[in-house]
Amino acid sequence: MFELNQLRCFVAVAEELHFRRAAERLNMTQPPLSRQIQLLEYQLGTSLLQRNNRSVKLTTAGRALLKDAYELLRMAQTTSMQIRRVGTGNAGSVAIGFTAAASYRYLPQALQRWKSRLPDVDFQLREMVSMSQLDALENGKLDLALLRPLIHRNELEHRQVIREPLMAALPEGDPLVSKRHLTLDDFAGRQFIHYSPDEARYFHELVERLFERGDVRPLYSQYVSQIHSILALVYGGMGIALVPESANKLRNEGIVYRNITGVSEKPLVSLDMVWKKGNDNPALAHIIEAENALFATDPMEVKASE
Repeated sequence: MFELNQLRCFVAVAEELHFRRAAERLNMTQPPLSRQIQLLEYQLGTSLLQRNNRSVKLTTAGRALLKDAYELLRMAQTTSMQIRRVGTGNAGSVAIGFTAAASYRYLPQALQRWKSRLPDVDFQLREMVSMSQLDALENGKLDLALLRPLIHRNELEHRQVIREPLMAALPEGDPLVSKRHLTLDDFAGRQFIHYSPDEARYFHELVERLFERGDVRPLYSQYVSQIHSILALVYGGMGIALVPESANKLRNEGIVYRNITGVSEKPLVSLDMVWKKGNDNPALAHIIEAENALFATDPMEVKASE
């Protein structure tokens, strides 16, 4: 099989139709250049040039090869540049898993930052529940996960990127809408849409601790895993709920949000960025470096709406 250097030598001779000028153009002497052309002809099994002491001409095979040689050399250069960019993390792809709640605020802002920093990287986004993301990280199907804090796993690293308060979600027309701020006592005896203890364990335990500390006992009417599903049930009049402040960004028609006051230890909902130790994707390294610099002191603080 011929080499790229042989093609470069052939193109130079084909364009100059003169061995000395082609050799000067390639910064080499004429004998090695002639040798490269001879090797190329031998490997292809045909003459590419008609040459004598006065002229050099392309044969029919030479003219056919010249067209392909331009394309092959262009592809080789493009591939070389692309592989170099992938190796430095400036190109390639990053597979990112995220929970639905991560898409309310953090993910759109993060994607803007990452695409600005890495315009040639392909971001493959996959909405998944937290446990599925952890499994996908471990088997290499994801490079990065955006999920709620879970039990620490030794093979994973993480960084907290969001902290935000819980807010009450109420259907329009609910008597509590008339109050600008709510207390935990407002939930006592009310139909409450709770988080699933299995599929939304983080939120379930967070809300349970909150009500236990306040000695408040709502009436749990439904157990749901996804925040947007909870909001749909609130809108349908099935009860009231506690959701992260960023859910306010969804602007669901028929739902009113209220802050919770009078809580000695205000519960803050966290979102973590998680990746597997030893992942050698250079583009992922750029993302982690950027987020570590952005949140060097504290994660993004989502302020409760007034």
